Amino acid sequence: MMKLEEMPREALLQFHAEVKAEYEACKAKGLKLDMSRGKPEKQQLDLSNALFSLPTAESYMCDGIDARNYGTMEGLPACRALFAEILGVKPSEVFMGGSSSLTLMYGLIAKAFTHGLLHSKTPWSKLEKVKFLCPVPGYDRHFTICQSFGIEMLNVPMTASGPDMDVVEAYVKDPAVKGIWCVPKYSNPEGIVYSDETVARLAALKPAAEDFVIMWDNAYCVHEFSGEFVPFREILSECRNAGNPDMVFEFASTSKITFPGAGVACFACSEANMAYMKKLLNAECISFDKINQLRHVLFLKDRAGVLAHMKKHAAFLKPKFDTVIEYLDREIAPLGFASYHRPSGGYFVSLNTMEGCAKRTHQLMKEAGVVMTGAGATYPYGKDPKDSNLRIAPSYPPIEELRQAMQVLCVCLKLAAAEKLLG
Repeated sequence: MMKLEEMPREALLQFHAEVKAEYEACKAKGLKLDMSRGKPEKQQLDLSNALFSLPTAESYMCDGIDARNYGTMEGLPACRALFAEILGVKPSEVFMGGSSSLTLMYGLIAKAFTHGLLHSKTPWSKLEKVKFLCPVPGYDRHFTICQSFGIEMLNVPMTASGPDMDVVEAYVKDPAVKGIWCVPKYSNPEGIVYSDETVARLAALKPAAEDFVIMWDNAYCVHEFSGEFVPFREILSECRNAGNPDMVFEFASTSKITFPGAGVACFACSEANMAYMKKLLNAECISFDKINQLRHVLFLKDRAGVLAHMKKHAAFLKPKFDTVIEYLDREIAPLGFASYHRPSGGYFVSLNTMEGCAKRTHQLMKEAGVVMTGAGATYPYGKDPKDSNLRIAPSYPPIEELRQAMQVLCVCLKLAAAEKLLG
């Protein structure tokens, strides 16, 4: 098949006419499909329905602690130990929160503004300018947090091994740069796993800001599609060994392990950071939901239990991601005008259209009855400089609906590209 950009104008006009007819046929179906967010489908949620019967009226005690009562602000020891085992850290470095790691991330930035972090000379709210590094394409809700506090966001290009560290190391010379967002394993949206070298260089950063913080959002740490768990460099010990023990906060949750609507979340940090954060949090809460922490301990048990459970999730997810790649390989790759990543875990596929075509593709999809994450969402301020990136979230639709959605997407990609080339 001839590459789209190599077609003579007459052939391109014919291609456009054929694809336009396909598109009108798609619109005529009156579809109402949604692949806008990376959330589990019902069958995945059903895998954890045993949580509804836990704990029993007889099993509310855990390590001598009555989970029904006040206290134990940092979380049940058994739940801290469970997450420590998953993340490869010490239980004393884990703080259990509520159901959302995003809430914990927002809370940390909020406390940086109101009180400052452990090594802050002043709360960030008193500074003239606060800047954050944002690997792109990236997670839109990280950007939303920054926007809500008026933090200036600086784009850092993603490479096949993680954020471009030459760019990061140059930016952190500015004392106004206070942190970086990282989704280190199966990044959102590209599914990139940070290399050992990238993790080591991040841990060894020498920022001008004494209170620079790595926001390590390890949301997909056990979310492989197939095979065994893929080991990954542990960031807390890396920072400690590099002489930066307090530079990182790691976040994780069970949002895509059990129930997104009723999971448990945590952050992990140095013991010095832990003491400081507990002091601040003491004014906010007596403890988070220990019943739910206990419920998850009883259900998941240990790291082996978590990994066995995630294989059940993979059985639903892998066929969906295989379907996305199948359609892109068959319909788009031969035409040579778009590129995409082939993730081995996580929840997204990152697709780069022909430059200047992402917004048009998204519009065409919407008019054809298929909802996707908005074009530009994977960049700060919603501004994709090339107007090319789209995030595909295949997890939620049943596989037959996903096939329909992918067929529409491929048609829309072709139509938008043909329109662009024809001017």
